[in-house]
Amino acid sequence: MDTASATLAVTILLLVADLLIRIGALIIIPRSRKPSSATAWLLLVMFVPYIGVLLYLLIGSPRLPKRRRERQQQIDRIIRDTTEGVDLVNRTDEWPDWLESVVELNRNLGAIPLVGGNRAALHSDYDESIRAMTEEVDRASAYVHAQFYILNLDDTTAPFFDALERAVQRGVTVRVLLDHVASIQYPGYRRTIRRLKRSGVHWRLLLPVQPLRGRYQRPDLRNHRKLLVVDGRVAFLGSQNMIDRTYNRWINRRRRLKWRDIMTRLHGPIVRGVDAVFITDWYSETGELLLRETGPMIDRVEPDMLDCQLLPSGPGFESENNLRLFNALLYYAQKRIVIASPYFVPDESMLYAVTTAVQRGVAVELFVSEIGDQFLVHHAQRSYYQQLLEVGVTIWLYRRPVVLHAKHFTIDDTVAVIGSSNMDMRSFSLNLEVSLMVQGRDFVDQLRLVEEDYRRQARKLTIAEWEKRGAWSSVVDNLARLTSALQ
Repeated sequence: MDTASATLAVTILLLVADLLIRIGALIIIPRSRKPSSATAWLLLVMFVPYIGVLLYLLIGSPRLPKRRRERQQQIDRIIRDTTEGVDLVNRTDEWPDWLESVVELNRNLGAIPLVGGNRAALHSDYDESIRAMTEEVDRASAYVHAQFYILNLDDTTAPFFDALERAVQRGVTVRVLLDHVASIQYPGYRRTIRRLKRSGVHWRLLLPVQPLRGRYQRPDLRNHRKLLVVDGRVAFLGSQNMIDRTYNRWINRRRRLKWRDIMTRLHGPIVRGVDAVFITDWYSETGELLLRETGPMIDRVEPDMLDCQLLPSGPGFESENNLRLFNALLYYAQKRIVIASPYFVPDESMLYAVTTAVQRGVAVELFVSEIGDQFLVHHAQRSYYQQLLEVGVTIWLYRRPVVLHAKHFTIDDTVAVIGSSNMDMRSFSLNLEVSLMVQGRDFVDQLRLVEEDYRRQARKLTIAEWEKRGAWSSVVDNLARLTSALQ
């Protein structure tokens, strides 16, 4: 075959392959996928078919491996069976009429019941939060369960690692979980692992991407939860990773970026619920079930205190648990919604819920950062500002160089949600998250004080200011918005 014939044959083969890729994409990609996500993937494949197919094979499946999903279902059954008929809530006059249906929704989605008799305190100072967790570890007498999306040994977190080691030396069982892909990105990862090994704690990587060891799933399916449980007596839960607030990156220091987070300290029966989340993830990684060691999930109840319910979410579940909860609460709000989210990239359903709330006469405020630490996510978030401002949402930009990383929102005066989940499509579909719903005016009042401090550190974005932004900025925002749907 001469050169011209070979070239023609290769060209025909490439054209046929190109056509087959495009036809196959139209058949396969839309299956069981949101229209926005399917559209984004189809556009990628149509414009750059070979690169699009490669990316789809690498990150196209938003589901965890079957074994992990089965273990999640097994734990859910255990929780439901051991809490069947539990009703430990004092339904006072403060209870909104609609809350019962939301409680039932969470129970059906995440298995964990609503329990009363809890106390909660907020820690919104970064270093003080680490000190509080360190002090509780030093009080441990039976076990410590620590789980962080990013766990890093540095000057700020060294006291926490020291406390873990002291606990082991006292005979306390210490278990630690850290997300593999998230933690390995930061300076000091090897030093962190060496310290865990030397300390004698039991530790595992969450969702490790180690194909040579037979451990692999879609690399960007991550465990984003941050929690700590000590003796089943006290728990911490929220948005804060265990790392210096600069995240130890030179680019952050050059930009003078520092993170602001929030954690809530919990006492009461809900602590067992937080432990159940840890137990689920430990079981998923090790095959070791810890329910007998840690005791029953429901414990003593004190009257006239907070009602709390945990909702785990992520690709181990059949649906987007956190999105369903958030949307339900947004639609039930009657007077006021205040949202704090570092990455606010809602899907269409949430965007409708927020804008509909304003149109129903509900006052909606949104706290986001003036400066972003992730280019695409920050610009995708900005692409929604015009629509939100036009409908009447008040947008507060937390002033640079601080990155507001707290994740919480309040509904009217009695219900709040706090946890690890952002209000973006990644947290809805790709990350394992945990959200705490709290009913109680006392807790909402605590969050109101935090919100007021945000206002002092923020500036209000006006539609007049926004419309003056450059055309190029608008193009970048909208392109970034399109990439956010690639799930």
